[in-house]
Amino acid sequence: MYRHQFTCGTATGLAPGKIVCVGRNYAAHAAEMNSPVPDEPLLFIKPATAAVAMVEPLHLPPNRGSCHFEGELALLIGETLTGANAADVPPAIAGLGLALDLTLRDLQKQLKKNGHPWETAKGFDGACPLSPFVKLDWTPDWDGLTYTLWLNGEVRQRGKTGHMLTPILDLVAYISSHFTLQPGDVVLTGTPAGVGELLHGDRLVMQLEDDWLRVETTVA
Repeated sequence: MYRHQFTCGTATGLAPGKIVCVGRNYAAHAAEMNSPVPDEPLLFIKPATAAVAMVEPLHLPPNRGSCHFEGELALLIGETLTGANAADVPPAIAGLGLALDLTLRDLQKQLKKNGHPWETAKGFDGACPLSPFVKLDWTPDWDGLTYTLWLNGEVRQRGKTGHMLTPILDLVAYISSHFTLQPGDVVLTGTPAGVGELLHGDRLVMQLEDDWLRVETTVA
C-alpha cells in the first residue's frame, strides 16, 4: 500500500489524501494538445487510490487504449489550507516531489468529445506514480524550480516553474478557495510540453533540480 515518504527514507506521517491536479498550466502543453489556454486554473481530482510509488514498475491498464505520461512537480501538503492567500501557502507545503499524471488518452478524448468528466481517464488505480518528497525546511525559489523527464534516455520534458501560467503559490491558494487542502493531500502543478505514449518496457527517469531528487521507473 502506498505511503508518502521523504527522500531521507523516513515516513512523512501523513496519510495519502486526494490529489488535486491542474490542466494546461503551461501554454506550450495546451498548444500541443490543440486546446485553448484557460482563463483560470483548470482543476480536477485523482483519488488517493491513484497514488503508487514511482520507484515500482508501472502497470498500464489493459485493453483501455493509449496511456500517456505527463511529468509534473508535486507538492505535499502538511497543514490545512482553506480560503488561503498566497502568503499563507509556503508553511503548509511539507515537501517537493515529482509525479506522473498518467492519462488514458483515447478515453479522455472520447469523454471530452461527449462533454463528460475526465475522471475515468485520469483517476484509475495507479494513475499517479509519486516520487519520495524532499522535506522542506527552507524556502525555495518557487518561480525558479526546474525538473526534467527522460524517456528511454531521451529528454522529453523540461519544466520550469517560472513558465507556469499560474505560479505555484497562487495556484495552491486558488485551489484552497474551492477545496480545503488537508495534510497528506498532494497538488500536481501541471505538465510542460512533451507528453507522449507509454509502451511496455519503457524506462523513465525524472529529476528535480540538479541534485535534489532523481527517480527511475520502468513500464512492466
